[in-house]
Amino acid sequence: MKKNFFLFLLIFLLSNFFFFSCSSQPKNIRGEINILRTQVETGLVAANREAAMGRFENALTLLTQHKNTAILTDDPSLIIRVCLSKGNILYSLEKYDDAYKEWDFAVKEAIRIKNTELLSVAKIYEARGRLLLIRASAETTIEIQSILNEVRQLRPNIKKDKLYEAFAWQVEGMTLRSLRRWNEAEDAIKKSLAIHQKIRYFENASYDWFVIASIRSLSGEFANAIIALNNSIDFDRRIENSWGLAASWRAMGDVYVRAGNSAEARSAYERSRAIYVLMRHDREVEEIDNKIRNL
Repeated sequence: MKKNFFLFLLIFLLSNFFFFSCSSQPKNIRGEINILRTQVETGLVAANREAAMGRFENALTLLTQHKNTAILTDDPSLIIRVCLSKGNILYSLEKYDDAYKEWDFAVKEAIRIKNTELLSVAKIYEARGRLLLIRASAETTIEIQSILNEVRQLRPNIKKDKLYEAFAWQVEGMTLRSLRRWNEAEDAIKKSLAIHQKIRYFENASYDWFVIASIRSLSGEFANAIIALNNSIDFDRRIENSWGLAASWRAMGDVYVRAGNSAEARSAYERSRAIYVLMRHDREVEEIDNKIRNL
């Protein structure tokens, strides 16, 4: 069964563009020791870099190590955030059951410490996971609408952290996309984009444009989808995000195919392929070779 357009790329970009750590490193208050907590915060950044290059297995190894360190600190908030991040990586590796175990643990821990914000974020993570595995159809519309209602109910609880707020808008936009409510979907993603641009999280801003491109492509606005992908590429160039660049060029090739422009599709695919080759992503190279042969 053919996957929905952009779904494959969206799943494998999740770990990269959905943030790993939204809190700053622990403040050095006199008398307190933050060595282990600082190690975990630094480790989350390192895992993010690995995921940004598509090295999900390496990212998973790092997060497993740092989850153990977080447990040693007995810092519930830190443990929750590591679990959310680890769940992202597992989901990107299509280890869905393991991903939900991490997210479920985060939910239970947030309930235990009565942290409404982290509880809401954890539940939105789970909702997004369910959404990406649902094939939009008449039979699933009710289920997708239920996810949208859940996200909208939870979003007002997320006010302190701008990255969490942007994440909630992203998921809302993706849910509206599944319901084919194109204008509302793009408006929601643009709210996320505005936050990421303001706080200069360019990697996340790139992902916002990538999602906007998927919305426009699915609605048949191919020229505008190309504009969105060029915006995504501009951000990825600024931060030297090779994985994001390769994914956007590949997606651009797909859009050109749908628009009936084989020459531009070939050019986009070849640019994507060149990056994947240098990154040694053999599976992606093989998939692009198949796309080029089918032009």
